[in-house]
Amino acid sequence: MSKRKLNVALIGYQFMGKAHSNAYRQVARFFDDLEVEPVLKVICGRNEENVRKAAQKYGWEEYDTSWERVIERKDIDLVDVSVPGNMHAPIAIAAANAGKMVLCEKPLANTLADARQMYEAVQKNKVPNALCHNYRFAPAVQLAKQLIDEGRIGKIYHFRGTYLQDWIVDPSFPLVWRLQKEVAGSGSHGDLNAHLIDMARFLVGEINEVSGMMETFIKQRPKLAASDDRLGGVASSEMGEVTVDDAALFLVRFDNGAIGSIEATRFALGRKNFNRFEINGSKGSLVFNMERMNELEVYFNDDPPHARGFRVLQASDSMHPFMSAWWPVGHIIGYEHTFINLVYTMLKAFDRGEVFKPDFEDGVRNQAVLEAVDISSQQKRWVSISEL
Repeated sequence: MSKRKLNVALIGYQFMGKAHSNAYRQVARFFDDLEVEPVLKVICGRNEENVRKAAQKYGWEEYDTSWERVIERKDIDLVDVSVPGNMHAPIAIAAANAGKMVLCEKPLANTLADARQMYEAVQKNKVPNALCHNYRFAPAVQLAKQLIDEGRIGKIYHFRGTYLQDWIVDPSFPLVWRLQKEVAGSGSHGDLNAHLIDMARFLVGEINEVSGMMETFIKQRPKLAASDDRLGGVASSEMGEVTVDDAALFLVRFDNGAIGSIEATRFALGRKNFNRFEINGSKGSLVFNMERMNELEVYFNDDPPHARGFRVLQASDSMHPFMSAWWPVGHIIGYEHTFINLVYTMLKAFDRGEVFKPDFEDGVRNQAVLEAVDISSQQKRWVSISEL
């Protein structure tokens, strides 16, 4: 039976544009129960030569340089917002007002005010909406959620999250857009801590209070002469000011009584994408590290004393979330599959008229935590999320 077609417009074509393009192209080929098939209709970007090349490379039927023109098209069903944070709100709001389904890259916006306006727009127009926190969709993370919901680790006491990278340690690394507040909103905090905040809320529960600090180690960098799609670029001889954080660290209190710590930095030499969390409960503990994304470390206190200890579960069997669509047991999946799994779950939910999570409401809740940490860092005090 042929699948119904759903025409997608992708706004943005670099790092996330590549990941999203691959997800749309692959999802219906592997998930046989998907009743809709995304059509890569049009990809949009400001640089005509680059977006034309991206369209050819990633398999899009058309390209355009005007997101306004793309959103006005009657043949577009879903608008995917994969551009820098300063453009999330105007594009997503316009798409919602045009009655389109909307998928937005994280964090939802650069400010809580913008995030709330985006949420209001999708609510007012009653359009399906989704936020791209792809790490939720690693099978091992879904397994962690299952074990928590089953009560296997009991009452949760601790969440300990770290997201460590090292790609800007060199002072000569250029001033890319991710290092400019007016474009990115924040640095490691909004880019990396946003993932950990979403993960903590997904697995543990809502956060009600934070105390944090943020630091910028290198205040000036060479301005950017040319960019690429792998976070880097070519430095010029002119210097510019870094206006975002290089590192952010904060303590959290959860509504359910658990406590936690969350840390992000781009200055941890040797750490490339060390996105790790540990959760400790009254009956056991769970550990996940994105650099070993098919594994979940587990400790269960009800194991026999002589066999008690951390052990590794390979989340690669057909019984594990999403894995029945992929390879035989032990044949692991990778980073790109988290996006494909997300798009599959999103399209299933949209097709059934169900709410996809995380959605724009989650984006607002995540943004409130991000903003509370920023305030805490400036005012050197605990900040309650209810203040915002």
